Amino acid sequence: MEYCGLLGGVGDSGRPVITHIYPAVNELAIATAYEIAPEELFRIMRRMRTDGVQFMGIYHSHPRSENYPSPTDVARAFYPDAIYFIISPAADAQRSVRAFRIRNGMIVELRIESVPATVQPKP
Repeated sequence: MEYCGLLGGVGDSGRPVITHIYPAVNELAIATAYEIAPEELFRIMRRMRTDGVQFMGIYHSHPRSENYPSPTDVARAFYPDAIYFIISPAADAQRSVRAFRIRNGMIVELRIESVPATVQPKP
């Protein structure tokens, strides 16, 4: 089954910092697609407001394929400012997580940096 969820954090679109992970239920419960129910999306968005973070992105897994946006991922990229993280155990360890912007059908891969937990990003 594909796993999925939302990501919250701080910063702007030029330098976002992911600080919170919000797992969600894949309503499709299959290994080739994911869908988060609208009620769950609203619940998670409310939780983000309570936590004081902004919606930064969506993550999901590609358990059997490369972690590059599929045609379905591109067609369903409804949030043009979101970062789409795709995780794949099939990828080599250094590329098991990749991040993308998907806007108007265009895919741009982003560089992922880890920052120490003690560093407090600017809101």
